[in-house]
Amino acid sequence: MKSYLDFEKPVAELQAKIAELRTLGENGDAVAIDEEVGRLEAKSRQALQELYAKLTPWQKTLVARHPSRPHFSDYVAALIQDFTPLAGDRGFGEDQAIVGGPGLFRGRPVMVIGHEKGADTESRLRHNFGMARPEGYRKAIRLMGMAGRFSLPVIALVDTAGAFPGIEAEERGQAEAIARSTEACINLPTPNVAVVIGEGGSGGAIAIATANTVLMLEHAIYSVISPEGAASILWRDAAKAQDAATNMKITSADLMRLGVIDGIVPEPLGGAHRAPDRAIEAAGEAIANALRRYDGLSPGQIREERRRKFLAIGRSL
Repeated sequence: MKSYLDFEKPVAELQAKIAELRTLGENGDAVAIDEEVGRLEAKSRQALQELYAKLTPWQKTLVARHPSRPHFSDYVAALIQDFTPLAGDRGFGEDQAIVGGPGLFRGRPVMVIGHEKGADTESRLRHNFGMARPEGYRKAIRLMGMAGRFSLPVIALVDTAGAFPGIEAEERGQAEAIARSTEACINLPTPNVAVVIGEGGSGGAIAIATANTVLMLEHAIYSVISPEGAASILWRDAAKAQDAATNMKITSADLMRLGVIDGIVPEPLGGAHRAPDRAIEAAGEAIANALRRYDGLSPGQIREERRRKFLAIGRSL
């Protein structure tokens, strides 16, 4: 059964009518019912187009968090051949919120690193909803070091509400681990491409997204804090999350205009969760185009371009 967001109620009602008519068509006048179904499907598509043409930042937040939206594992299954996940930070333990390892992207050896939220209750708990602890970021640092030694481009798939804020994470040096991971991105001698595929939350995202090219899916969000967190701090009222989302400029269009990201990957009508295969294919094409730009560049040139890019953010505002 499809899951509809609150603002999609008009589409949900039309789809319910279509399903009801199809059930009746099994025992009635199939020709007449097919005509009515076709009319309602056209109306449903138009309603979806109108809704998604004017999504508010808060509505985009809901789309970015949709439970059926494709996650890291879906992208890897579709885009990466011979993926070999590597575990552990060689210091404390394994953190499954961040998954990574080498594989082949369109025949090219790469290192893939990303947040995995999980698709059901069991996997969400196992992956801690994509909120990494320090050992997750230290694992990312280890994998980026390996990518540098073996001249592997790095593909980062970002999808996290933020780094895990628990006491044990702070005790093990959460802030330091995020800073070191960001530094590893900056100093990487090979090109790296980051794609925000859902949520890009705060330091938990930037720790693996400090890349030569930063892309966002059309309905993804990228922010220094969640709208709910910002509302709690600014207004002491999490109910004002919609106001916070609007004022924080967290959408791909806003961030492209501000120069924070380098490109927007279009999503299928109604969001990536409605046609995951098409969304993943579009992201794969964007990643391939981004990596192609760095063919023939030296490690020094790659590093220098990355540093200039981040130093330039905000200078023209």
